[in-house]
Amino acid sequence: MANRAALRELQTRLASRLLAARTEGVSASWLAVRAGELNCLFPLAQSGEIFPLAKLQLVPYTRAWFMGVVNLRGGLYGVVDLASFMADGVTPARSEQALAQASVITFNAALELNCALMVDALAGLRKREAFAAAGAPAPGAPAYFGTRFTDLEGVSWQEINLQSLSELAEFLKIGA
Repeated sequence: MANRAALRELQTRLASRLLAARTEGVSASWLAVRAGELNCLFPLAQSGEIFPLAKLQLVPYTRAWFMGVVNLRGGLYGVVDLASFMADGVTPARSEQALAQASVITFNAALELNCALMVDALAGLRKREAFAAAGAPAPGAPAYFGTRFTDLEGVSWQEINLQSLSELAEFLKIGA
């Protein structure tokens, strides 16, 4: 129960910092998350709201990475397991406790896509100054991969261009 309360507190703090970053000017550029084994950066201008992973309604005959639909603030959103999508449908093994700590992040309303990405963990907001190096994505990387960053501690982070992802044909085709 304490973990759930701590997770809710973290989500509340991140949501308020995200709102402050949007209203006070850009002090942070990315929302940092963990999807499977990959550290990801979502551009704030393309990210929407953060929610705990709620009770999903399963949808039959969909791809393995499409988890189902969920009601978020009265709207229906399709939920995509980002780690599974990036691994071509191979779903990472997760315990019930790990799923209880998972979050969903909606796309910005400007992208006009009622979709949320399930991530394993939230890692806060990041500014450009948090990174020591930046480079192009690895050869053969998906089209939605943006800049690859290395932070001051040597950890690699992959920027995910949510707008490019939202326009990708294979992302939009959820039918199996």
